Amino acid sequence: MTINSNRTKDVQEYYFSKKLKEVSKLIDKGEPIINMGIGSPDIFPSEIVIEALKSSLSDPSAHKYQSYYGLSELRSAISNFYKSFFGVDLNSSKQVLPLMGSKEGIMHISLAFLNPGDKVLIPNPGYPTYLSVTKLVEAKPLLYELNEKNNWFPNIEDLKKKDLSGVKIMWINYPHMPSGASASPQQFEKLVSFTKKNNILLVNDNPYSFILNKKLLSIMSIKKSFDNCLELNSLSKSFNLAGWRVGMLIGSENHISSVMKVKSNMDSGMFYGIQKGAIEALSLKMGWFDSLNKIYSERRKLVWKLARLMRCEFNEDSSGMFVWAKLPKRFKNSKHFVNKILEEKKLFIAPGSIFGSNGEGYIRFSLCVNEKNILKAIKRLES
Repeated sequence: MTINSNRTKDVQEYYFSKKLKEVSKLIDKGEPIINMGIGSPDIFPSEIVIEALKSSLSDPSAHKYQSYYGLSELRSAISNFYKSFFGVDLNSSKQVLPLMGSKEGIMHISLAFLNPGDKVLIPNPGYPTYLSVTKLVEAKPLLYELNEKNNWFPNIEDLKKKDLSGVKIMWINYPHMPSGASASPQQFEKLVSFTKKNNILLVNDNPYSFILNKKLLSIMSIKKSFDNCLELNSLSKSFNLAGWRVGMLIGSENHISSVMKVKSNMDSGMFYGIQKGAIEALSLKMGWFDSLNKIYSERRKLVWKLARLMRCEFNEDSSGMFVWAKLPKRFKNSKHFVNKILEEKKLFIAPGSIFGSNGEGYIRFSLCVNEKNILKAIKRLES
């Protein structure tokens, strides 16, 4: 009999991995399920990106192992992208590291900087992978509270009251998932200062900047942020390339070098054609994002209507590709509510509790659903 490692005792299979299997079985049985639960962009990537991938396949280097650091042209494209949109100057050979998805970067960073027993500040609610990876590397999660009252941003005065001895990493994610809250430069400045004083590595996970967001902001634009900050970014949401698995890590040469000690022992380089496509994606101008946001804006208006039909409350001044909605007070359990809607209306939405205890009482709608299907969902609620 195979005995599992101790580290698997404290983690579960990812919620969407399990739930989507359940939803797929219902669809296979002929149930007309509308999936509004997961943020997997359904809009096609730019044609120039697809063509770059296709044309690269006959290149003599296309099917060989690739550099662990990524193509120099890709690192330069990332550097130019950060300069153009975030105003951040980067040394492409020292401060940029392409990744096979930013989710994978969470593991790389954790393995590079954490020892068993180290503490990690994790947002509640937040992306579940921060907590799971922390447990997998046998570090200790220290949850910090996010709530509507403070617009889903950390209360630094509350953080100061915590026992921060042994804390090595603090995870943040702005624009925030699941709430859609944005951060200001002033808020970032205070957080950078706080973590620096406490010798904590601050990591911002930043995949939603270009989706329905009024002001583009990278934590790396904050003065002296390179001393103790890293930023993850991704092509999944902004360029509709979720299945390609293209991410990036931005930070100081020392921090990048530490991560490379892990990464170079875990993969053998990103496929050449994907890198070529990513280079073209990163060259797209603001018009690309404007066209995406026009679609998402129209979808969001319809999702707001759907949320109102469920008697939910939400903040219209939010960013990202989700609508975060508070359930009516009579519903105490978001998973029960989601299961009820799935059974009665054949709609799958995400329960807020999967993002942490402070997500209980909320649900999350994805905007990765075309208008036709959102209108179908509205009709089902109206009937």
